[in-house]
Amino acid sequence: MKDWDIQINYGIKTGFNEAFIISGDKRKDLIAEDPKSEEIIRPILRGRDIKRYGYNFADLWLINSHNGVKEIGLKPININDYPAVKKHLDFYYPALEKRQDKGITPYNLRNCAYIEEFYKQKIVWKAVGRNLAFSLLEEGSFITAPASFITSNHNKYLLGFLHSTVAKYFIYNNSDTTGAGDIMLNIQSLSKFAVPKPNSKLEQEIEMLLLTKEYKAIDKLVYELYGLTEIEIDFIEGQ
Repeated sequence: MKDWDIQINYGIKTGFNEAFIISGDKRKDLIAEDPKSEEIIRPILRGRDIKRYGYNFADLWLINSHNGVKEIGLKPININDYPAVKKHLDFYYPALEKRQDKGITPYNLRNCAYIEEFYKQKIVWKAVGRNLAFSLLEEGSFITAPASFITSNHNKYLLGFLHSTVAKYFIYNNSDTTGAGDIMLNIQSLSKFAVPKPNSKLEQEIEMLLLTKEYKAIDKLVYELYGLTEIEIDFIEGQ
């Protein structure tokens, strides 16, 4: 996939989650105090929230006081424009000031050159786990690092491939593991997965099979695309 026109990135790194990731109740309080607060508060998932083909939203929210991106003319968030959020962050100011990965002010997140990628539909996955889990996440929702995500024009097609038995075999044999045997799926490992680029007919077929949850049919289609023999299929499924 490294040769595709896609982006593969890590989730957001705040440097101090306790301040920047808030509960749904806290979000409501900040918006009630200053409705403008809603502009920079976005839903966020942790790796543990990501499930196979879905996710459990834990009602957690990110204060997206981003540091801007100079190259595209995106200005950093000025926290003085959001007094309720600033008052919340002031409570944590000593820790925010000491963190090494702060932005232009202690109130800003660290630099993230791909911040706008979070505003696209994406495939997300947790970085460490016994069971592989990929899911589509809608535009404007964030994830925390070390969970990672893909943005592309072929998200549903790629999602079908990433949940196939062939992908499971590749990932399990090309990723590091923890001492407990959990897979550590990093960007470098996943980007080496050889996924054939689709034509429109193939892409539509996989999207339809995802919609109807015919996952075995996706497996069969993937086997055919790779030209695997029955012996090879039996070997892969036996791993």
